[in-house]
Amino acid sequence: MLHLQSTVELSNGVKMPWFGLGVYKVEEGDEVIRSVKWAIEAGYRLIDTAALYQNEDGVGQAIRESGVPREELFITTKVWNSDQGYDSTLQAFDQSISKLGLDYIDLYLVHWPVKGKYKETWKALEQLHKEGKVRAIGVSNFQIHHLQDLLADAEIKPVVNQVELHPLLSQVELRKFSKENGIQIEAWAPLAQGRLLNDPTLQEIANTYGKSIAQVLLRWDIQSGIVTIPKSIKQERIIQNADIYDFELSSADMKRIDDLNKDQRFGADPDNFDF
Repeated sequence: MLHLQSTVELSNGVKMPWFGLGVYKVEEGDEVIRSVKWAIEAGYRLIDTAALYQNEDGVGQAIRESGVPREELFITTKVWNSDQGYDSTLQAFDQSISKLGLDYIDLYLVHWPVKGKYKETWKALEQLHKEGKVRAIGVSNFQIHHLQDLLADAEIKPVVNQVELHPLLSQVELRKFSKENGIQIEAWAPLAQGRLLNDPTLQEIANTYGKSIAQVLLRWDIQSGIVTIPKSIKQERIIQNADIYDFELSSADMKRIDDLNKDQRFGADPDNFDF
């Protein structure tokens, strides 16, 4: 039986929890410290931050104050676009790990595929991995062609690709390509930033199982083989989001959710961003 601390084995043998807390747009200081501590207390073991989020200090403090041994937690952070390039990525990593107050990072990601830079950035991630500072390296917001370009020269292949993914943008081709290449897909904005919480089809499905739409969406992720990191700053919501292990969506309901896809993005397009 799956449970909140169930893991997927990445292609390099590292085990990553299927479910975690994302802290994008969570304020540095009390807000992020509380959120992370509540999540860890509720049984979450994966925490996902990034240099861009400017809350790595608070995440680190929450980890230290949680009382949970470091090796039981899985911490992700990311190198931001303005820091991409070989030397600057190494410097950015040093800043991130220092802010987090950790000896190592579990997963370090290239945040966006910055044209002309992400390959050099990747070389820096490979170096960090070789030095044992990072247990796993991956990418975020990479399309199939970016992955093909990276894989052509990579010494170490990315083990994770974190992308916008929800039933309105189900990324079927990207998921297929990733699976064939041993890359685990991870969803950001798994609740479509709240835009699906009034969907009639999802409401009907939720009623069948006595669950909320959010719980149905997160269960769909897990059953689809997608790592998911919903964000919340409310303790009751953090607990509710994780309460998805006492039911299973039928194959018919999984298909109904799959059929909602419209290839509709709410975040930036990885082929056309200017930040």
